[in-house]
Amino acid sequence: MSDNKIVIASDHAGYLLKKQLSDYLKSLNYDVLDLGVDTDAVSTDYPLKAQDLAYILKDDPKARGILICGTGIGMSIAINRYPFIRGALAYDKQTALLARQHNNANVLCLGGRTTNFDTAKELTDIFLTTPFDGGRHEKRVLELGEMK
Repeated sequence: MSDNKIVIASDHAGYLLKKQLSDYLKSLNYDVLDLGVDTDAVSTDYPLKAQDLAYILKDDPKARGILICGTGIGMSIAINRYPFIRGALAYDKQTALLARQHNNANVLCLGGRTTNFDTAKELTDIFLTTPFDGGRHEKRVLELGEMK
């Protein structure tokens, strides 16, 4: 699989922002796998979308994920149930940057009701282009994967 693969999913509250980000990422030539939802008209359980994304990333550890619900909180709680995932709720440039630099986050969580598209683009760009610092952070990230 490609290093530029992005798996994206949302519940009904994140549908519009997911669609906008998916189109934006495709315009930048990312390989986007959109897991849905395809409408905001039907209520969707966010834990199931997080689960779908988690298992794709388990099989493709070079891929990154983006999850969107109303606030991003539910998705971040759901996705962090998996020991091979490091999901980060980002709401400004600093949180997106540090999620990558210090935590080597592989999933970005956003709020469809709390984050406008321009901000979401900016946070996504930071998330996808910022490398992990490693060093003193490496041990802590490894410890996260060992937690039960």
